[in-house]
Amino acid sequence: QVQVVESGGGLVQPGGSLRLSCTASGTAYTVYLMGWYRQAPGKQRELVASITSDGNINMNDSVKGRFTISRDGAKNTAYLRMDNLQPTDTAVYYCNTGDHLRWWDNWGQGAQVTVSL
Repeated sequence: QVQVVESGGGLVQPGGSLRLSCTASGTAYTVYLMGWYRQAPGKQRELVASITSDGNINMNDSVKGRFTISRDGAKNTAYLRMDNLQPTDTAVYYCNTGDHLRWWDNWGQGAQVTVSL
């Protein structure tokens, strides 16, 4: 069973930057779909960005132009570079993986991102 481990996150001031990393393990194959969700207090979990092994990227409109998703296919690792962070970006960020048909929802422990003065 594929498992994911997130790293990165932390506390940053508005306008600052952070990078999250996610590594998927437990498979000898390239994971097709990797992405990031986030959940703010009192809100539903939402998709932030996703990337496939053949390079297709999907970004939430709220982060377009500020966040960048990339991956190292050989390592089944995905990265989320977050620039110009705003207080509304404060949330726990979760990595997720999937195949051509669906997300697997094999959530990791999450990475807390807090944007505050």
